[in-house]
Order: sequence, then structure tokens, then C-alpha cells
Amino acid sequence: MRFGWRAALGIALSAGLLWWVVKDQDLVRVGAALAGSNLFLWAACTGFATLIFPLRARRWQALLAPTYGRLPLGALWRSTAVGMMVNNVAPLRAGEFARAFAVTRALPQVKFTAAFASLAVDRLFDGTIVLLLMLAATLDPLFPSGQLIGGTPLESYLRPVALFLSVVLAGALMLLFVPQFTARVIDAAVGTFTPRLAPKVHGLVAGFVDGLRVLRNPALMAEVLLWTVLHWLCNAFAFWLGFMALGIDAPFSAALMVQGLIAIGVAVPNAPGFFGAFEFAGKVGLVMYGAPSDKAVAWVLGFHILSYIPITVIGSWYLTQMKLRFADFRGDGAASPTRPAGGT
Repeated sequence: MRFGWRAALGIALSAGLLWWVVKDQDLVRVGAALAGSNLFLWAACTGFATLIFPLRARRWQALLAPTYGRLPLGALWRSTAVGMMVNNVAPLRAGEFARAFAVTRALPQVKFTAAFASLAVDRLFDGTIVLLLMLAATLDPLFPSGQLIGGTPLESYLRPVALFLSVVLAGALMLLFVPQFTARVIDAAVGTFTPRLAPKVHGLVAGFVDGLRVLRNPALMAEVLLWTVLHWLCNAFAFWLGFMALGIDAPFSAALMVQGLIAIGVAVPNAPGFFGAFEFAGKVGLVMYGAPSDKAVAWVLGFHILSYIPITVIGSWYLTQMKLRFADFRGDGAASPTRPAGGT
């Protein structure tokens, strides 16, 4: 994998955010909060935090079904684990490329462009459900509506996110209902400004259109929505178990809100594993709900490490079992991962 200026920027930003999280913190009190926390609840928290990855693989099966039928869940799970592991050890969400490439090795009939484009649809569903759950959290009477983040109401941060998601959804719907026209517009724009990328973008757009075919099948669309909601409710439940392990008195709706803030935070360039942005957004969200800052920092550090280890170990194991190497995932976002000379 290549390490360019974007990766360096992400690591620098992550380091700055981590510094902000701990700069005024009594780390002795943070350590004491972790030492006095409930280990049973932490264990349950870790289990639910890891469960989201098989759920993600199950949703991927439904997303790929219109193009390839019902692919074996085991292969999708192993590829998902590899991708999530790579996200944890490499910058710039390189795991998305790794996940798509791994499934083409496990299931040779799956094209890389189709697999990678399906992950764009995957993230589109994620963004929609996460934002809706955040909006649901604001309806809870316990939502701290008077709290400010950096002197600005939370709603001011949510508006641009909602606007961006609306634009993406509008583009997706255009690709769904007028695919040829929209693809020609995209091809023309890319050909004008970055002609070198035109062939790759054309392939990805075609794959994205295939991925959107799931929206034409009401049963499959309902299935994808179901697994997406289960995924994010499971993740929020893991957050909440972590709150309780530390004695943080916050409603389940707080977990939905903190989850959304973290999802927004890790969307910017980050270090491997999203360290820094995760801690920053998590601390801001918990303090907004009245959690003591030492316990908020204890939660972001404890949860992040405990959720990081299992999938990283599992993904590393599958990487070796699938006879993959990090060199196979060469690419920095502009190029697809390479295939070995032999072929599948």
C-alpha cells in the first residue's frame, strides 16, 4: 500500500484530536474509572461490538444478490473480516478495497468493480440509517437540546450532513431510474477533468448501477434495510453496555447519538483504526449528555481498544488462510487492488 500525503494528513489530524481528548484530562482518574468498571458488561459490550461484522456480511449477501444470486455467506464473512482488519491497520479506509478484492479471490465469479461498487451502496444505506437514528435520538425527552458543541447547536452540524446525504441519494436515484443518461454525464465530467481515471470510474459507475438494482426488488430492499437497522442497533447497544460498565448514566438514545457523531467523525481522513476522530467525537457526545469527562475518556479508550482487537485478530487469521498479502491491496484510492499474476 502506498503512503501518500493524504495518509500523512489523516495521521496528523488523528494525533491532534487525540491530544485534544487528553490534554486537560487527569489520566489517573481515567485509569481509576477503567479499573473500577464492570468487566462482565465490558465482555458483553465486546461481543456485541464484534457481532456487527457478521451482520454486515449478511447484508452484503443481499446487496450482491441481484447480480450474483445468493453467494456463500462464509466467503462474504471472511472477506468482510479481512477488510475491517485492514481498515484497522492501514489509513484512508484501505479496507474497502481489501474487502472487495478478498471476495474476488474467494469467489472468482465476482468482479472487483461490482464488489467495490456494492460497498458504496452499502455505505449509502449506513449513512441513511445512522442519520435517521440520530434524528430519533433528538425526539427523546432526555435529549440535551440546550447543549452546544463548540458554541454551536448540534442541529447546525447535522444539517450539512443531511444535505450531503440528500445529494448522494438524489444521484443514486438518478442512476437507478435514468442510468444511461446519468452515466453519460458522469463519464463526460470525469473525461473532462481527470481523463486518466475515466475507464476506472466508468466501471465503478456500472457496478454501482448493478448494486442499486436491489432497490428495484421490494423484498431485497426490505432485507437490506432490516440488516442495516439491526447492525446499527447492535452497535449502539454495545456502546450502551460500555456506558453501563463505567457507570455512565445515559439513555439508550445517547448511544444512538454518540454513534452517529462518531460515524461522522471517522468520515474525515484518519489514522489506521480511526484513532483520534473516534475519541474526539465520542467524548464530545458523552459530555453533551452530562457524563463526567474522565468517564467519557475512559469509555472512548476502553471501547475503542476492546472493539479493535477481536476483528483485527480474526481478519489477520483469515488473511493468512486466504493466502492474501498486503501487497495484493496496492492502491491509494485511484487504482484498484492488484491481482496476482496467476489469476483468479
